[in-house]
Amino acid sequence: MWVQKYKKISNTAYQRWEKKHKNLWMFRQIVITLHKTKQRATILMDKNSKIVVVCGGVSSEREVSLRSGKAIYEALLNKGYANTVFYDLTRDNMNGILDAHPDIVFLGLHGKGGEDGTIQGMLEFAGIPYTGPGVAASAVCMDKVLTKRVLENTGIPTPHFVVVKQEDFNNHEEIARHILSKMRLPMVLKPPCEGSSIGIVVVKQESQMPEAIAEVLKHGDTIMAEEYLEGVEITLPILGNHQLTTLPIIEISSDNDFYDYTSKYVTGLCHHIIPACIDKSTQKEVEELGKKAYRVIGCCGLSCVDFIVDSIKGPMIIEINTLPGMTDMSIFPDAARYMGISYEELVERILELGWETKRFLN
Repeated sequence: MWVQKYKKISNTAYQRWEKKHKNLWMFRQIVITLHKTKQRATILMDKNSKIVVVCGGVSSEREVSLRSGKAIYEALLNKGYANTVFYDLTRDNMNGILDAHPDIVFLGLHGKGGEDGTIQGMLEFAGIPYTGPGVAASAVCMDKVLTKRVLENTGIPTPHFVVVKQEDFNNHEEIARHILSKMRLPMVLKPPCEGSSIGIVVVKQESQMPEAIAEVLKHGDTIMAEEYLEGVEITLPILGNHQLTTLPIIEISSDNDFYDYTSKYVTGLCHHIIPACIDKSTQKEVEELGKKAYRVIGCCGLSCVDFIVDSIKGPMIIEINTLPGMTDMSIFPDAARYMGISYEELVERILELGWETKRFLN
């Protein structure tokens, strides 16, 4: 039956295959498997499915992650997912996730150990579906240097940058001289593998360099020096796997020098302007670049693509966040609310996208 169905769809292709491969039984099994796989892709999450919301973790963003996780957990309960478990991840209880035998894990983690592909790898090895991008995309996006190299190699605009390893220099002064020989002030110094703007310093004067270098090196042995752009800071939230939905572009205004950790999570220090105050042409360009970057990196589920719209160079991608914050102050829920999507509906959609993407591991 299956062979006849597929012969009718593409008789010539089938004849070529049959001529080359005499084992018709094997072909029939391939067709049946493909059909079953397609059937599985239409299966929806059951309200009785066991969902483990993993948050906390060991990164410097632990407290924010716990806030995200608590909000996600409560949203799932409100949507009727009664078999939802709140799981505060530490170094000592990772096996507990596997012991819980979840149908799916909702990742509310941020930063190292949660947003860098490590937890994703463990879950994939165990055959457990999870929300958000996979191992490779998570690992690349957690490392700002790798992200920018991928963007550069695919023709996606990103600010000029220089990478410095501490081991290649004797002291901070040597590092400062090297960076200044490659880039002009002002510039931004960043630890490549931290999130939530942790460790980032804007340097406007040469005298600030040694102190800024010391601050960045508190978070690792690598410094990324990036061109400082004068312009509007915006972010593009994206939902989806194959079919992408762009939520409204958000303009970020901060009472501090830039949108740092304090601005993100202290009430009153930042403002989300929805939609961003950019013209339609720029808006279209941002959406096209954001979706291209999302696909090039291999993101799925959800991600935020951060830009600065420079007055001369136009939109430039700064970074991509694969597990954006889900607190009451976070950008992603704000953008969804503007579109009339409640927090609970957003959480459920992210859950469905995770199930759709990862179910074939079992």
